[in-house]
Amino acid sequence: MAAKNEPGNVQQMPIGDTERIVMDESAIDAARHSLDKGAAVPKDLPWRRDIVKLLNDALATELVCVLRYKRHHFTANGLASPKIAEEFLVHANEESAHADRLAQRIVQLGGEPDFSPDSLTRRSHAAYDDASDLKAMIKANLIAELVAIESYSQLVRLVGDKDPTTRRLLEDILSDEQEHAEELSDWLSD
Repeated sequence: MAAKNEPGNVQQMPIGDTERIVMDESAIDAARHSLDKGAAVPKDLPWRRDIVKLLNDALATELVCVLRYKRHHFTANGLASPKIAEEFLVHANEESAHADRLAQRIVQLGGEPDFSPDSLTRRSHAAYDDASDLKAMIKANLIAELVAIESYSQLVRLVGDKDPTTRRLLEDILSDEQEHAEELSDWLSD
């Protein structure tokens, strides 16, 4: 007589009205025998092109944000401007790091990062700004961060489980953008 906990005797308990969550053992076995396919980056899935396009638009947004923050860093004037100008530079460097990470992911997905200056502002979700007033600079950057937060929130939902690595990257960048927005909002209320 077989023991009740042997693999052939395990019964799955129903969970409400939903299906069970189980691993795909055949896919795991296929992974064991796929050394000839190289790195496990899905380059042939139907959504890959769409994600690469979305990531290239996010890349354009980050690059426009770098340019806007750099301009504000170098042109900020006023009593509070030295401290805020330095923070603009910090934000520019963080946005540049986001751009690098997005470009790297685009390449991993088999795409090409689009750094073309001719189309940056057209593809960017956020606007460039050449304000000369410190408060207007802060406001323009806050608006851009709010746009980025909305854009990355939508990207996270769109990518969902189709590409968990890209989703985690987007969630990480989203967290940084939320911190930037909080900081800029605090400066406006001071």
